[in-house]
Amino acid sequence: MLLPIGDDNIKGGYFPLVSYGFIVINVAVFIYQVSLGEQMGTFVRDFGSIPAEITRGQNLHTLFTSMFLHGGWGHLLGNMLFLWIFGDNIEAIVGSRRFLFLYIFGGLLAHALHIFFYPDSGIPTVGASGAISAIMGAYIVMFPTSRVKLLFFIIPFKVPAFLFLGLWIYMQINSGLSALDMTEANVGVAYWAHIGGFLYGLIQGIIFRPHLKKSAAYP
Repeated sequence: MLLPIGDDNIKGGYFPLVSYGFIVINVAVFIYQVSLGEQMGTFVRDFGSIPAEITRGQNLHTLFTSMFLHGGWGHLLGNMLFLWIFGDNIEAIVGSRRFLFLYIFGGLLAHALHIFFYPDSGIPTVGASGAISAIMGAYIVMFPTSRVKLLFFIIPFKVPAFLFLGLWIYMQINSGLSALDMTEANVGVAYWAHIGGFLYGLIQGIIFRPHLKKSAAYP
């Protein structure tokens, strides 16, 4: 089992207020979600994004609210770990306002691609994965040689970001293509949301790259 545990952090630059703020918000919302007990399912259906409703122009607000819901502790902790690792360097360079828009629009476009492939699905889509995938897409463009720290069982080692994130998006694309002939209920993971967010992040990473040279935080 490979577990990312960190990366080469940039010193200085903007404090990752938005990145850390989203972590706090996501954790707080999930704790509230769990506290609902038997009512949690209703809460998820009310605030999760259901493609069949979105395509009919209903409950469009859930495109936003669903980004702060999660399907379980593993889902939450995995997403927050990736946000903690990859979010701070991006925000340090581009600033909190640009990072906020990257996150939000990344999540919305991730929804768009998922809904494109599953327009009639009645299953609520939840999670910050699409938005975080946008962060990862920008990261691979802006910091391709940054070393990602991985843990293989108890053995730590480092690999370049382009290798780790390149393998990650390859797995998402491969899984997404394999799932095209399956219903969303049988897939269980919104692979195309991950792909959509990542593609948006790639474009934004290209736009953001000039900020690297301007930033005193980047050597």
